[in-house]
Amino acid sequence: MSFTPRTRPKSESQNSKPKPPKSSSSISSHSLLIEPSPSFFPSKGELSRLFAVVAIAASVAITCNVFVNFLNRQPKPFCDNDAGFDNSLSDLCEPCPRNGVCHEGKLECARGYRKLGKLCVEDADINETAKKLSKLEVKKVCEAYAQYLCGGTGTVWVQEDEMWNDLDDSKLMENYGLDSAIYVHAKQRAMESVDKLLETRKNINGSKEFKCPESLVEHYKPVTCYIRQWIAEHALILVPFTALLLGCTLLLLRIRRRHYLSVRAEQLYNQVCDILEEKALTSKGVNVEQEAWVVASWLRDHLLSPRERKHPLLWKMVEDLVQQDSRLDRFPKMVKGESKVVWEWQVEGSLSSSGKRKKHEESKLKSSEGTNVSSNQQRRPLQYELNAFPN
Repeated sequence: MSFTPRTRPKSESQNSKPKPPKSSSSISSHSLLIEPSPSFFPSKGELSRLFAVVAIAASVAITCNVFVNFLNRQPKPFCDNDAGFDNSLSDLCEPCPRNGVCHEGKLECARGYRKLGKLCVEDADINETAKKLSKLEVKKVCEAYAQYLCGGTGTVWVQEDEMWNDLDDSKLMENYGLDSAIYVHAKQRAMESVDKLLETRKNINGSKEFKCPESLVEHYKPVTCYIRQWIAEHALILVPFTALLLGCTLLLLRIRRRHYLSVRAEQLYNQVCDILEEKALTSKGVNVEQEAWVVASWLRDHLLSPRERKHPLLWKMVEDLVQQDSRLDRFPKMVKGESKVVWEWQVEGSLSSSGKRKKHEESKLKSSEGTNVSSNQQRRPLQYELNAFPN
């Protein structure tokens, strides 16, 4: 858009000629040259769109400039870790991190560490292997000391060379799956941990020795060791208590056995009475006269089990009960050329023979009538016992 320059009108002194009268067309054209039209300036909407375009263009230009500068920026080198050089005062290089070796602006981490950004961190495999090796050595030293405290056969102080020999075992390196260089560093780390956990001293030869602390050795003692130590500490109380407990136990067992023999002897005595009384009734109730006595040894072998025969006290108690019973007679008799002690039931004056005799007569009457089946079944066990003793 071009503008027509305005010319200053000449003064009347300079131009003395009379001006001709202006026409209406010339006046209107002159007013157009002086006042611009309303559409000459932009509107508010156009101004806002203009400002938005300019802002977007500026932000894009700034972003591109920052991105280009970031790509073209060279990383700051590391400061050499020379002696007497303060890394914090330098703005031209990065301070050398801990456990790192910086030379000519490059960073190399020490053995056992790996590079992570601008830092040197521990290698997880080496660190884990070192922990396992240190636990293994601490366990060996503490178990040996614990064995010494419990049985007196272990070792108190273990030499450092012996521990190194244990760690140099090739099987350990194969089990952890590490190469020799990394395994060497893992062993060094493990020995550093062991040196912090265990007690150390120098022997007369100048070699370092290790010992398990008292607070740590308690965790490696077996349960049997704790039991022996507790018994040794409380021996003065345990000995009389154990003797008292043992005496009470033996007394209770003796009382229980005595009670069992007494009850069993009464049972055998009642069986002997039944057999002798039935034997006496049978011998008087048949046409053929039979002996009413029974050999005592035959009764013993018949009534006692093989296990009970090993205890003569039981049958001795039965003999005492028989001897105290006035209804029974005990006398020696020659049986098949040998002297035997026989027992016989006294029918006359018996307190229970009348009832048994009545029962015997009723059973005999029923047998004659052919209706003695049930009575024979009831007397069969006792009749079997009577038949077991020959006359």
